[in-house]
Amino acid sequence: MQLKWLDDLLAIAEWKNFSRAAEVRCVTQSALSRRIQCLEEWVGVKLVDRGTYPVQLTAAGITFCDESREALAGLLRLRSMLRDVERMPGRSIQITAGHSLSMTFLPKWLSQFQQNTEQFNARVVAANIHDAVIALEEGSCDLMMVYHHPLAPILLDAERFGSLTLGHDAFIPLCAPNPKGEPLFPLPGRSGKPVPYLAYTATTFLGRVADIVIKNGPAPTELERCYEADMAMLLMRMAIEGYGVAWLPQSAVADELERGLLVRAGSEEWSTRLEIRSYCAIANRNPTMRKLWKTLEGASLHRPGNASAALAETNG
Repeated sequence: MQLKWLDDLLAIAEWKNFSRAAEVRCVTQSALSRRIQCLEEWVGVKLVDRGTYPVQLTAAGITFCDESREALAGLLRLRSMLRDVERMPGRSIQITAGHSLSMTFLPKWLSQFQQNTEQFNARVVAANIHDAVIALEEGSCDLMMVYHHPLAPILLDAERFGSLTLGHDAFIPLCAPNPKGEPLFPLPGRSGKPVPYLAYTATTFLGRVADIVIKNGPAPTELERCYEADMAMLLMRMAIEGYGVAWLPQSAVADELERGLLVRAGSEEWSTRLEIRSYCAIANRNPTMRKLWKTLEGASLHRPGNASAALAETNG
């Protein structure tokens, strides 16, 4: 049995709708349904009445939900207490960041930020957006740093979590160049000769954004999905080797673009802008995190949309 299954059931109890609960839990509806089935198999009884609308818990589900809510809260308190003992020494924060951001934006941001504030230690964990949200909700991290797109929002309770914009990134289609420096696989492709598409796996955030860009592109596309991965860096390597087109954050490929290893596969209409957002629990009790967040809030008010740049200007 996995603790996330309990959170899944609690989400269904709250929203009474598999689709909405799946959005809140940052998973697909089919994945949520499978996890509830796994929980029911573990318990040995049906917990959700799927024959009603809106969805209702069975009598056993209501009882299990009430008891598991208290048990889960107790386990999380215990874990938080034990993790406090194991925290890094001195002033420190725990950061969970998206895979791409942990390798591109985060190191530079930390360096710039600490030039203008009191020094602190940081423990960074790279994670997909689903695991990052769980880490934030369960108190496993002080700060979550992920991409945001208005058409693929992260649904967090605004009464429990604050968010600030730290910067922006471009999300662009790229491929290897031909000997003339032109894209090997120009968008949108044509009938009979589809563009080989290096795609994100279906449950990833960047995969959802790529789907949105393709759907809203300036022309119908002829794409042939030939490779899938859950990390931008893996798709980047395949694109460099000439396997196809991948949508990638520009910050992750700045060096490759400068060296001519990758070129744009389409015009600006095939791109979109991503926000880089930070999230923190409003009830966070870590004094280092609270001070950092207060500084970020002040910087964000000074220049909305780019807290790190505003911070440098304010203190420079």
